[in-house]
Amino acid sequence: MCVYTSFSPLLPSHLRLNSFLPFPTPFFHCFWPLLNCPAILLHLCFFLYLSSPHSDALWPRALSPVPAATMFWKFDLHTTSHIDQLLDREDVTLRELMEEDDVLQECKAQNRRLLLFLSQDHCMQELVSLITTEPPADLEERSRFKFPNIACELLTSDVSLINDKLGGDESLLEMLYHFLEQDPPLNPLLASFFSKTIGNLIARKTEQVITFLKKKEGFIGLVLKHIDASAMMDLLLRLISCVEPAPLRQDVLHWLNEEKLVQRLTELIHTGRDEERQSNASQTLCDIIRLSRDQANQMQENVEADPLLAVLESQESVAGLLKNMFEGEKSEASIVNGTQVLLTLLETRRSGLEGLMDLYSQGYERSYTVNSSILNAIEPHLKDFQQLLLDPPKKSAILTTVGVLEQPLGNARLHMARLVAALLQTSAPSICQELCNLATMDLLLDLFFKYSWNNFLHFQVELCVAAVLNHPSSEERPSPGLQNHDGKPTASTTEAQVEAVETGRTSDPQTSTHNLFQKCRLVQRILDAWEENDKIQAEGGTRRGNMGHLTRIANMVVQNLEKGPVQAQITDLIKELPEDCRGRWESFVDETLRETNRRNTVELVSTHNMHSSSEDDDMESPFPNDLSLQQAFSDYQIQQMTANFVDQFGFNDEEFSEHDENIKDSGGNAASQSPAGWDTSAGNTTDRQETGWANFTEFQPFSGRQKTESENGTCVEQ
Repeated sequence: MCVYTSFSPLLPSHLRLNSFLPFPTPFFHCFWPLLNCPAILLHLCFFLYLSSPHSDALWPRALSPVPAATMFWKFDLHTTSHIDQLLDREDVTLRELMEEDDVLQECKAQNRRLLLFLSQDHCMQELVSLITTEPPADLEERSRFKFPNIACELLTSDVSLINDKLGGDESLLEMLYHFLEQDPPLNPLLASFFSKTIGNLIARKTEQVITFLKKKEGFIGLVLKHIDASAMMDLLLRLISCVEPAPLRQDVLHWLNEEKLVQRLTELIHTGRDEERQSNASQTLCDIIRLSRDQANQMQENVEADPLLAVLESQESVAGLLKNMFEGEKSEASIVNGTQVLLTLLETRRSGLEGLMDLYSQGYERSYTVNSSILNAIEPHLKDFQQLLLDPPKKSAILTTVGVLEQPLGNARLHMARLVAALLQTSAPSICQELCNLATMDLLLDLFFKYSWNNFLHFQVELCVAAVLNHPSSEERPSPGLQNHDGKPTASTTEAQVEAVETGRTSDPQTSTHNLFQKCRLVQRILDAWEENDKIQAEGGTRRGNMGHLTRIANMVVQNLEKGPVQAQITDLIKELPEDCRGRWESFVDETLRETNRRNTVELVSTHNMHSSSEDDDMESPFPNDLSLQQAFSDYQIQQMTANFVDQFGFNDEEFSEHDENIKDSGGNAASQSPAGWDTSAGNTTDRQETGWANFTEFQPFSGRQKTESENGTCVEQ
């Protein structure tokens, strides 16, 4: 029996089907089988009840103000923006529109009425005034910059109508430019609004804005006057990187070069200058170098060279920077900021996880070479760097988790260690020879053992040792620093080589290696430090913080004894050790070091039952080796974070998705992963595995210990 038949007697007469049917009876009989479902029947009855003219009897209209037909069939989901309602008023103001939460959304959605209103002269002038005028100080702090922020977002919403109006109206550009004519310091928030607005115009209305700025003779001077605001640094970089097409960009670069931009920035890195101005000037120069080199690599060979980069790499410019660093009273700020520029000039690969200056994995294949003029300017000042290591700027004692450090290492000496490591990696003969003559490596090893808790220093010393042990022979050595970006020798290349031969200042790996093992007594230092640490631990003390790096240095020596560019020299030097020292070394390698490596390579999680689903099991892991990670971590701690740091640091999403199955290969063997490329000679993976000792390392930067760093450059493991 139909369910409806069962319910029908219970329904009021006006709800029975014969009392009303909104559709013909034959049509209704087509759906009769559905009425066997009680739920469907009840919903249908409720609908028919609401549609019935008799519904008032049981449901008063006062309780149902919305007609049933409207409720079900005439409900309109389209909502009208309140902005359109405001625009219907003739007296609507810009402030009223900016109060609306969806004003930015409507602007970017190309609301025609809104855009026509905003592009009116008085509205554009008010928007520009908001981002260039200090708000009243009596306003509440959280709402004080509300309208300037919204005004900046509207002006930079990348809407062509607004861009055309702002870039094509010289009176508006004059209002913007007037912001630079204020006395320093600028409000940093307003400076960021100004920089963002001008930067957007440079990218979208390039010719009009560049023409306007070039007519202003004091533009570069005003920007440098306010360089203590980081937004001004961003503005300069936009002028260099956001101008298209290439001919126009080259024209802008020549204009900036004529304005002596590089020289004026270099002059700001000087003792007595404000530290914030020095830091921003240094960072600007570093970014110019990296941007110019990246764009030079992408350009065709027949394109004109970057004039700013040519000036920065010139011997005169580098010499001027070094003069500012060492002239007058020693200042840590000028030394550190100047050294950062030198380190950037010496970079042979882009910094960041995807392009670390990794000596081991990259060997001596460089993205680009270091210009010889840079090295020629640095060489006469190596003695000044040595003196800084001996007598750094005075630092007060600091309290660390392991006690009071009476004489901190300091940021200046840490940067000197980084500079020495970078210079050694260039393999420039005269530089390496001079460092040997000054006994710089011996001094760095002294600091390595003195500051046993500063892992940043330990890593730089490890890089120095690796550079010496991987120093190529004369036949294998490339000519770093003796080429231009196009790969052609510089004008001074031949002259420098002839001068080196005539003066007898050529260097070979035997000289550097001999200095490391005999004058610096590397083997004896390793043995003494290890025995002293064992004694401390036997008495219940804490393992020294440099033991991990010492283990890796010892493994480097052993590996190069088996195979490497200086294998013969190291073998002879080990044989020349005193008999008792040689016996201690052999015992150390066979027993102590082997056991340490065994402990370091123990897998914390067994992976023998785990199988990769990847079709290519031999695919190289996208994650860098532990040494690269440590370099990135070190750079992150001791360098200023720049605007493009996030892009440089980390992995791409595609890398995670493509190599997700290989994560276990990287994580599971983190302790045993060897820095690829310690063996710089040709050979496949099997050859590297046969050396044995190359696979024993200790993962340092992200181990279970926690590190803290003071502003003095001292890292403490806890």
